[in-house]
Amino acid sequence: MQPQDLVRDHTIYACVMGSRAFGLATDASDTDRRGVFLAPTSLFWRFEKPPAHVEGPGAEQFSWELERFCELALRGNPNILECLHSPLVEHLDDTGRELLSLRGAFLSRRAYDTFTGYALGQRRKLDADLRTTGAPRWKHAMHLLRLLMSARDLLRTGELRIDVGEQREPLLAVKRGEVPWARVEAWMVRLAAEAEQAQRGSPLPPEPDHARVAGFLYRVRRASARQAEPDHQVVQGVVGAGRVGQD
Repeated sequence: MQPQDLVRDHTIYACVMGSRAFGLATDASDTDRRGVFLAPTSLFWRFEKPPAHVEGPGAEQFSWELERFCELALRGNPNILECLHSPLVEHLDDTGRELLSLRGAFLSRRAYDTFTGYALGQRRKLDADLRTTGAPRWKHAMHLLRLLMSARDLLRTGELRIDVGEQREPLLAVKRGEVPWARVEAWMVRLAAEAEQAQRGSPLPPEPDHARVAGFLYRVRRASARQAEPDHQVVQGVVGAGRVGQD
């Protein structure tokens, strides 16, 4: 089975991400598609394991195998958590619905470290742009602000909402370079401080619910294995017949 066949035939959840999901799309925006596929359990019985992720087959399309997706979500990876909360769902089967029902199990106060850590990395890139070109990449500055808002609100409320709502126009003004860098920088500093304050009184649990997610993954792997049992029995029969002939 080719990697792109896994996306075509075994996707359990697919959505649109990026500016369109964040409420920041313009006429020039791309359509970024993200998805989760469930590789058949029988593929793990081979020496060559199925891929943890697949790029394509469409443009701007990227998918993760379910186990890898869950691992990253449990670590509080911002891109993965936001993927689970996209308002633009394009495909969803029963397993995908159960995955979405677990969204709360992945959320914890770890989000403070992962979201702000990612934001810090992006801030360093903006500072490097300032040193080399005299100006930041305004689109990246906009998305950094959006990420800090998302982290602050998640820590405050315990819920992850990725649409920027009424902040759309202020953020697009940053993207267009209409806001002086000093104001943008001050906005970043304020959002980071608000996220830190929210973390101290957050309703989120200290850790994600590993056991609940592990139980879900076990069930879907077992169900997939049972679907492959007839083929497995045929293989056993062929092997057994060969042994009888040799005896």
